[in-house]
Amino acid sequence: MKLNPARIVASLSPLCLAASFLFLASAAPSSAKVRIVGLPCEGCEAVFEGLPDRPPVRARIGSAGETGEPMSIEGTVRRTDGSPASGIIVYAYQTDAGGIYPRDARLRGAAARHGRLRAWAMTDESGRYRFDTVRPGGYPGTRIPSHVHMHVIEPRRCTYFIDDILFTDDERLTPQERAQASRGRGGPGIVTPRREASGAWHVTRDIELGKNIPGYGQCGS
Repeated sequence: MKLNPARIVASLSPLCLAASFLFLASAAPSSAKVRIVGLPCEGCEAVFEGLPDRPPVRARIGSAGETGEPMSIEGTVRRTDGSPASGIIVYAYQTDAGGIYPRDARLRGAAARHGRLRAWAMTDESGRYRFDTVRPGGYPGTRIPSHVHMHVIEPRRCTYFIDDILFTDDERLTPQERAQASRGRGGPGIVTPRREASGAWHVTRDIELGKNIPGYGQCGS
């Protein structure tokens, strides 16, 4: 069973966004009144389209046969006091190896713009999460660095986007972008890819809840 996408999308009128609330009607653990913070938050409504009742700790973005260099993303989500945060949902979406957001005919609206390479992971009792995916390509014909988009859903509290994952070995990264990513939303988004013995890439993206998120103090209020 999944959250009702029609109900979620219907709730996202301009007035609703201005009030920065989502209202979810479901028995899923993430249901309840969820505030959007860190506005403007482009695509925040899309994070609920297809959201499982209980996402796994280890999720796959796309299929196991996706073309590209295998890559894992993992990290620990912590509260502002440094303690691990369990039950937090991390949503990620990205381009394929060619730098394109591949279409999924089943998706509509903002979720369609995210494409089919998207997934959710829920942190375990130690605050850990993991995604298995392929390394994304940069947008064709641009100097925009390769990246993975990240959102956080704090069930029954709020949702917001955090800084994209950027890669230190990406030659398109400017010094300014490197500096900004090191002090971004949710903690540093810039990561150093490491080759594992299998040949797959591995990156670590730790997250601090609410860090540098405007309006975070209103979460759950």
